[in-house]
Amino acid sequence: MEEKQILCVGLVVLDVINVVDKYPEEDTDRRCLSQRWQRGGNASNSCTVLSLLGAPCAFMGSLAHDHVADFVLADFRRYAVDLRHAVYQASGSIPTSTVIINEASGSRTILHAYRNLPDVSAKDFEKVDLTRFKWIHIEGRNASEQVKMLQRIEQHNARQPPPQQIRVSVEIEKPREELFQLFGYGEVVFVSKDIAKHLGYKSAAEALRGLYSRVKKGATLVCAWAEEGASALGPDGQLLHSEAFPPPRVVDTLGAGDTFNASVIFSLSQGNSMQDALRFGCRVAGTKCGLQGFDGIV
Repeated sequence: MEEKQILCVGLVVLDVINVVDKYPEEDTDRRCLSQRWQRGGNASNSCTVLSLLGAPCAFMGSLAHDHVADFVLADFRRYAVDLRHAVYQASGSIPTSTVIINEASGSRTILHAYRNLPDVSAKDFEKVDLTRFKWIHIEGRNASEQVKMLQRIEQHNARQPPPQQIRVSVEIEKPREELFQLFGYGEVVFVSKDIAKHLGYKSAAEALRGLYSRVKKGATLVCAWAEEGASALGPDGQLLHSEAFPPPRVVDTLGAGDTFNASVIFSLSQGNSMQDALRFGCRVAGTKCGLQGFDGIV
């Protein structure tokens, strides 16, 4: 029998990556050390990492009919990501991001250009055959529609015996009030450092304790905190933590958070504990920061 997949629902963008030896000052003219196109977006990046880790995975997000979409599709196929649930929209273009990477530090600055491409809707999600999946991960975007998607998964799971139920995770990254309703869904909820700091928390542990009441009963809340590692808080009240695993030299931090999320999901889907999954996620994310792109993380 065909192994069930992990489905990631969310964004794909085209990243135009410029590597510089020094971040440009205002009103100056500098040469890039290199420039490349790379498929990006949270859900898209997580699919890349899941595929590299050996998990059969699928992407559901919006695509367009243009030369950027041709590049994106070819790159998805290169990583054997299933695109049968991607949605071609009648209007809009795939968003682009201009990324400036400082070669000396590996830090990145992102300028995002939205091109009026609609997000996938709950109506689109109704066409998805849920029996194909063992895990569904949703990147928080159009939350009111995604709540309906999550409710459909809950209704599906209620009709299934436990071994056949779909495990669900949610990522809440941007500090937008609309997204906060997603805290109440999923057995694993990833909350970003940006949201934690926006809400006044000064550490992952503080954020987890302060935000845990928002998640549903039995869920685990996870927060990565860059070079300080990552922590998780589950229903037993025990705070788990993993240190970070920085590479000998930081080359490229773009997509490190997406790498962490995908690696945690992969580890949990293999039956590992949350403590082991946190450590694995930090290790793989650390390895990614020492690479240009994603190839070579395993």
